[in-house]
Formats: sequence, structure tokens, C-alpha cells
Amino acid sequence: MSRYRGPRLKIVRRLKDLPGLTSKTSNPNKTRIDGDPSASRKTSQFCIRLEAKQRLRFNYGSTERQLLRYIRIARKAEGSTGQVSLQLLEMRLDNIVFQLGMAPTIPAARQLVNHRHILVNNCIVDIPSYRCKPKDIIALKGLLTPSGTLKSIGTESSKRNEIPDHLTLFPTEGDETKGSVNGIVNRESIQLNINELLVVEYYSRKA
Repeated sequence: MSRYRGPRLKIVRRLKDLPGLTSKTSNPNKTRIDGDPSASRKTSQFCIRLEAKQRLRFNYGSTERQLLRYIRIARKAEGSTGQVSLQLLEMRLDNIVFQLGMAPTIPAARQLVNHRHILVNNCIVDIPSYRCKPKDIIALKGLLTPSGTLKSIGTESSKRNEIPDHLTLFPTEGDETKGSVNGIVNRESIQLNINELLVVEYYSRKA
């Protein structure tokens, strides 16, 4: 299945808050219409696991093939399969750019990476799935608007939660915003509210 590019708020209404997909939230006053058969339908265990998998997929903007690959890698690694798979997603370059506040969402961060605006250790990296490592230095060059003036970016962190402990954002110097990866992300620093064990159970027959 390809990466989702449709309306984001529609997904948020169904799957609740997804900080990586959009900062918008669904209207809590919007309830189901009376008589809707889905309002009283009993939720199966498969549906619960599917929803957890969909939350993970839409938040990080991954495809089904990518998620399955991460689960398979996590199964071979030491530690909990669910936590290792979350760490693999969190250490992706597009997510690191988002967490550093260089982009408002993960899709926006992916676009910056694809357009070669992101440097890792002073080298241009245009692969959003690039796996960052401890001591990596992530830099974002200032972008020029059509009028030729410098566009201010790298200030989204002030609008969101604080930067996670495994990352550090340096003071802006000229037209460049820099940050560093201090270490591997721990479970407490992950902002997405999800039960990763449900995702592992969903892929148990495929991985």
C-alpha cells in the first residue's frame, strides 16, 4: 500500500491525535449520528490491532512494506520487538528533523529531506528513511522565498512540546539551524500514544 496523501483531519477524526501527521485535532463535540449502526458495534480484537497499526503508519508516514520490514528487523534485535520497532521509526531522518522543530510535521520534514535541504554531518542526505545515529549533527540551511528574502524556518519547536532528551537543538547561526542526536530514543520520550504490542500482534503472521 502506498503512502497516504489524502485529507489529514479525516484520519485524525478516526484515529485520534497523530502529532507527526498534523497539529490539528478533531472536534470533541462532533459525535456519531443517532441510528448509526457502527456506534453500538462491538469492536473485535483484530480491529483494535488494525487501528494501532494504522496509527503507527499514518503518524510516521510509512508504507505497509516499510512497517513490516521494521518489525522483521526488530524481531532479530535484542529487546522488546515493539520498542525496537518504535526506535527504528523514531531514528529516521525525517522524524528527527520534525522532532528538532525544523518542520511542522513529518510529511513537511520528508519534503525538506527530498529537496536536499538537510545535511547530516555536513553531507547532504536526501533519503527520509536514513537511520540517524548517536553523535550525528543535523543541519538545515535557510530557504529563500520567491522574492529572494530569507525564509525563517526551524522555529516550530516553540509551538510544540519540548525537544526530546535524546536530541539537542543548537542556537541558530545565520541562515543555518543545527541539532544533534545524543543517543537512542527511549520509550518515555516517544510522543505518540500507542500500544506497540498490538502492532506486533497484528504483524505476527506476516513477520
